[in-house]
Amino acid sequence: MPVSPHYRASTSHAALGPEFYDVVAAAEFPDHILRYRNQRAAKTVGLDMLSDEEWIAHFGRFQPLAENFKEPLALRYHGHQFRTYNPELGDGRGFLFAQLYDDRGRLLDLATKGSGKTPWSRTADGRLTLKGGVREVLATAMLEALGVDTSKTFSLIETGEALVRGDEPSPTRSSVMVRLSHSHIRIGSFQRQAFLRSTENIQKLLDYTIRTYMPEVWRDDVAARAIAFLEEVCRRVARVGAQWMAAGFVHGVLNTDNINVTGESFDYGPWRFLPFLEPAFTAAYFDETGLYAYGRQPDALFWNVTRLAECLLGLADQPSLEKALGVFEPAIRQEFTDAMLRRLGVQPRDAVSDNELVRALWIFLSETKAPFEQTFFDWFGGLKRAERAANSPSKDHYVNPAFAAVRDALKDFVPREGVDLNQAFFSRPVACSMLIEEVEAIWKPIADNDDWSVFHAKLQAIDEMREAYGLG
Repeated sequence: MPVSPHYRASTSHAALGPEFYDVVAAAEFPDHILRYRNQRAAKTVGLDMLSDEEWIAHFGRFQPLAENFKEPLALRYHGHQFRTYNPELGDGRGFLFAQLYDDRGRLLDLATKGSGKTPWSRTADGRLTLKGGVREVLATAMLEALGVDTSKTFSLIETGEALVRGDEPSPTRSSVMVRLSHSHIRIGSFQRQAFLRSTENIQKLLDYTIRTYMPEVWRDDVAARAIAFLEEVCRRVARVGAQWMAAGFVHGVLNTDNINVTGESFDYGPWRFLPFLEPAFTAAYFDETGLYAYGRQPDALFWNVTRLAECLLGLADQPSLEKALGVFEPAIRQEFTDAMLRRLGVQPRDAVSDNELVRALWIFLSETKAPFEQTFFDWFGGLKRAERAANSPSKDHYVNPAFAAVRDALKDFVPREGVDLNQAFFSRPVACSMLIEEVEAIWKPIADNDDWSVFHAKLQAIDEMREAYGLG
């Protein structure tokens, strides 16, 4: 393959040893049709020079990348699924294919979804529907544009198999996906070692994670190291949770195996974006109690990091770990305020003014049920957008008395540095959104006529939004 000067390979995860993974082989597929390649992400890791044929060879047939893993690794982990512990989890339809450094010096993983059966597949077929792959491309692109720290969908290849699924018209088309992510070490990775009562392996995983992903929290004393690690995970998980809330995003399945200790959002199944502010809004049809509803996501994340704290009890005492968990609540409150101001495209002022603006906007959204994404689009940059907002499809909401407090709070805020409100994106009549009806409208021409034009047009609009907002 043509190696870019920016390509830097690693096999560091292998150093953890076979207690943490199984060596596996990729499935062989009858066809390989490249449907999506993330050229912008590829450039950050030195893979942008690959031809489409080489791309398919590596990310469809899984020929090893240079100086990388010779064989893929299916990672081992456990997890609480809807608060019920499951010791039979692990990478059941994916694996760690490669590790490499990006242009910021961060170690990233290339991991798969739909790449075949592994020892952890149980009765599943290890495959991914094409619709599921398309949905993940759309989710990650939209979240990145809205300022969420998310994994990047790197590649999507249609594989030519007919899959039977109970939740989709069957048979349905198949695909294999690759994501670029800042580690796939999960809370569930620690839970597995705690379940096996292996304090030695808990410390081994702890030390590897700190040295590799957060060296700034290293402490020579083991207990102090565990406490500092838990505090950092709380901060990172709080940050991504706050970003979800500001984006109006519902992940849908906040099990402990879906929470990455580096705090990056990943693994998108039954996700949804809010049409309007509704705390009880759920993404998954099987979330019958609303455990992972939009408004309960912060609580779900705190519950999950508390499970991580339990895994560290063999390394640090309970009072110290409980104190470390106290980092989460103030962190998510501050991160939410910061994320909301970024979404509004305004400069922070002071704690009182910032909180008043966020509170006023949240009350307005709650009371009026104004379209969530349209509101942020209309007022991105603050009152400088008042004339534009007066002609918005949501203009009637802004003459509602409930908006008066928002308008008053915005008076002393100025656009964030670097925001160019004259960009063509801001001349659109409506916001670029990703409601479930839009997702289905993107999928329908693909399913009916193999027409990908609506899909590509949507990605182009999201790219324009990302550049205009400057959040991702």
